[in-house]
Amino acid sequence: MASLTATVKPVPPFDFGLTAGYQTYFRSSYGSDSLAQDVYRRLLDVRGKLVLATVRSVGSVAAPELAVELQGGGLASQDAALAADQVAWILGAHQQLTPFYTLAQGDPVLSAIVERFNGLHLPHAASVFEALVLAILGQQLATNVARIIRTLLIETYGPCQTFQGETYYTFPRPESLLSADLEELQRLKLSRRKAEYIQGIATAALGEPNGLQALHQLPDAEVVKQLLQLRGVGPWTAQWVLIRALGRPDAFPLGDLALRRTVSHLYFNGSTLNDGELEQFSRRWSPWRTYATIYLFTAMRAGAR
Repeated sequence: MASLTATVKPVPPFDFGLTAGYQTYFRSSYGSDSLAQDVYRRLLDVRGKLVLATVRSVGSVAAPELAVELQGGGLASQDAALAADQVAWILGAHQQLTPFYTLAQGDPVLSAIVERFNGLHLPHAASVFEALVLAILGQQLATNVARIIRTLLIETYGPCQTFQGETYYTFPRPESLLSADLEELQRLKLSRRKAEYIQGIATAALGEPNGLQALHQLPDAEVVKQLLQLRGVGPWTAQWVLIRALGRPDAFPLGDLALRRTVSHLYFNGSTLNDGELEQFSRRWSPWRTYATIYLFTAMRAGAR
């Protein structure tokens, strides 16, 4: 088993614990991602090779640097470079937070949240396919229920490999979910309709040379237009794909009940908001609504008042 090392230098400020913690939902393990004793691990799928990335912070929030150890069979230097790029993407290492922080200074509530969670970068899904499937899993479900289904799906259909006696999983490939029986997917607590949606997304991912990854080249409005053609994908799901899969800075998941409750609690003393009012209110954060959303969710998870 080959072992190589790489270095990732995120754009400061970068808080490794907050960012990796967001990716694992502040749990020791969350499907394909784990965080324990300040070490983040993810099994990567690099050109069909399974590569375990072990990531540690060796810098600071102001001068961040990540040491990445890569393990896998038949690793070449090109594989290491691609794996390091994946780590940087997944942890949002190259995001520029300064313009968003500047905007937040004009919003006392958001400014306080930014100060508390300074250096939190937005983690990404490894692929558009992964982000879409996870968004489908999360539709109209409590977070804990969606987490259980996510873990079951990954550990049932995801490629896996054992390193030092520990088994790690990566996200299932489209062909694995497409070939699964609908009844098998339903046994993982998926509704039949969601199982059909996921297989439709797998078909789309396999339908073109670059599959769903071609969405990276399109503007936001065209991405949303194409995603809405997929069965099971509505505006809420499309916005989350813009956020988690494509890293677009001004997406806003209108219709998210948790987001609506959070804004109502932090800005309107708990008064009820409808989607039209929330959308209009969110314009104060444009063109950085993605980051406002992620920081508000982080504050909510931390019980901010």
